[in-house]
Amino acid sequence: MLLLAYLVKASTRKTPQPSPVFHSAIERVQGGPQTFAGTPDRLSALRGACLVRDHHRCVISHSFDILESQARMDKAGETSALDDDGDLLYQDPNRPEPLEVAHIIPHSLIKLDANSELSPAKKAALAILNMFDTGVVYLIEGSNIDRPRNALTLTRPFHTLFGEFKVFFEPVPDSPPHTYRIDTFLSRYLLRDPAFPLTRTLHLSENRTIDPPSSRLLAVHCAIAHILHLSAAGEYIDKLLREMEGHGVCATDGSTELDRLLRFGLHGWPISS
Repeated sequence: MLLLAYLVKASTRKTPQPSPVFHSAIERVQGGPQTFAGTPDRLSALRGACLVRDHHRCVISHSFDILESQARMDKAGETSALDDDGDLLYQDPNRPEPLEVAHIIPHSLIKLDANSELSPAKKAALAILNMFDTGVVYLIEGSNIDRPRNALTLTRPFHTLFGEFKVFFEPVPDSPPHTYRIDTFLSRYLLRDPAFPLTRTLHLSENRTIDPPSSRLLAVHCAIAHILHLSAAGEYIDKLLREMEGHGVCATDGSTELDRLLRFGLHGWPISS
């Protein structure tokens, strides 16, 4: 699990944010005409689909997308524009903000190398992921990595914190489907609005035409967040990443940071919980 945590954390550059494509977005990300995973076209379709599914709101703060809000006000008038639920936007208690699509498991984890193959380290991480939850790798194989079930709509700050595993989602027992307790490892003094922990029931698209965020993938994200926090592995991984930024990665001599971490993960730390 430590190797998996390392590779996922090393891949947490924020999801690119091409302009959303709404025309045929649902079909394109739900199994229609295929494009290569991670291309701007596919990410644009993913962003458009997630905005529709999540009612153009951050799933944590409930802030409405500021660009969509302005577009609706330009069209209908400032005091007449409505949100996706039919409420007046100008009366919204939440301040509108720029919204982004955030991958739960980053697509760079399954990015192929120059030889169109997965690196040995990524193969090992995916094998560990599959041991952690049998069959879960299928949810992110190939173009599946860019499906709405592996994505959330978030404000820019929450996108960063979610990608750094500082914010996580836990299912709430005996609650409606897709209801989560959202909490953070950051100080409560740093995140006061909204106050954590908080409970959110995620939106479902009309007629379930767009997949909701996968509870299995959110559980994997939550587990990695806790491993990084409770084991102090996060600080160790951050140190390795800083070293790699300064010296690069050698792929052939057996002394790379990935190899060092792999040996540590397999022999010095439990690889599964």
